[in-house]
Amino acid sequence: MHRRDFLSAGLAATAVAVGGRAWSAPATDQRLLVIFLRGGYDAMNVVIPTSSDFYYESRPTIAIARPDPANPNAALPLDSDWSLHPALKDSLYPLWTKKQIAFVPFAGTDDMTRSHFETQDTIELGQPGGGPRNYRSGFMGRLAKELSGGRPIAFTAQPPLAFQGPMSVPNLNITSVSKPGVDDQQAKLIQEMYRGHDLEAAVKEGFSARDKAYAALAGEMVAANRNAISPSGFELAARRVARLMKADYNLAFLDVGGWDTHVNQGGATGVLADRIGQLGRGLAGLAEDLGPNTWPNTTVVVISEFGRTFKENGDRGTDHGHGSVYWALGGSIRGGRLVGEQAPINQAALNESRDLPVLSDYRAMFSSIAQQQHGLRDDQIERIFPNAPRPMSGWRLI
Repeated sequence: MHRRDFLSAGLAATAVAVGGRAWSAPATDQRLLVIFLRGGYDAMNVVIPTSSDFYYESRPTIAIARPDPANPNAALPLDSDWSLHPALKDSLYPLWTKKQIAFVPFAGTDDMTRSHFETQDTIELGQPGGGPRNYRSGFMGRLAKELSGGRPIAFTAQPPLAFQGPMSVPNLNITSVSKPGVDDQQAKLIQEMYRGHDLEAAVKEGFSARDKAYAALAGEMVAANRNAISPSGFELAARRVARLMKADYNLAFLDVGGWDTHVNQGGATGVLADRIGQLGRGLAGLAEDLGPNTWPNTTVVVISEFGRTFKENGDRGTDHGHGSVYWALGGSIRGGRLVGEQAPINQAALNESRDLPVLSDYRAMFSSIAQQQHGLRDDQIERIFPNAPRPMSGWRLI
């Protein structure tokens, strides 16, 4: 078998092997999962500024109704200004009432290109803007290096930019796990072929990750063969992620596409509502499958490359914008609140008269989480996010 056959077998690894050291954090085995919503999700129709008349003037056909217990399509109240999409009533809203989820409005990056690819790269690299980019160094790769003993994995079809770096990070396409295309004997032959080669450690790590994944998912496969009810889409993927992170991995990246809603995105129902409902069920399933012993040590951060235009367009959708709303959830999150600086929701406050300004830099948010969850020092944070804004006072998410 040629090298390209191995690389197409479903699991890959990059760089050198992960060391077996302990977390630099305190005693607990902390877990961090970053979920990237690719496409720029319309945050203003998910975490909704329902106290703003300007919101309803700006979105005549797609706005979500103000909270009303008698209306099943009305938004769910978070505080006096903000509400949650009704599609999240049975999944994430219970986490809000348990104070296990917080939202960060006006969040994002200083990248103003409004280009999906440019801004996704900006965030995943986590490097200072305006200068040359090093595409071999992503912020999660640098975080993994600082978290000695971290066991990173990307639940993606291809290795993401975020995990580029000097450490070996396996990737697994969590949505299409099937019978291995390479059996044990072939795996041994491939590993023997790479003995003494620069890729020996990477090949070994790739097969190790594959074997762990299939072992963790064996129960699910048996259940499916017995016609058991199985969740679909993101919920299925999220439950798989929970099993793998519970058993083997503590630093992970997952991306979910389909958030670019230029046309007929809908309001309380429709395309975006369906996607949000699926995402919420998946996150609730993730928390459930991590269980009471692991969920308290887990932080899940949901981000997107940018928000969307505040006003709906002529096609009853929204276009590429700037500021977004990020989420942080987990058993130890100081939730049940909106975190970070806020501004009035009106025409005068909009960035370039079209979208939300960014008042909370994503690097400051991740720096805060890394310090609180893993106990990293300032010099370690500087290596992960060089020249980045530092966390603001009152930013404790954990």
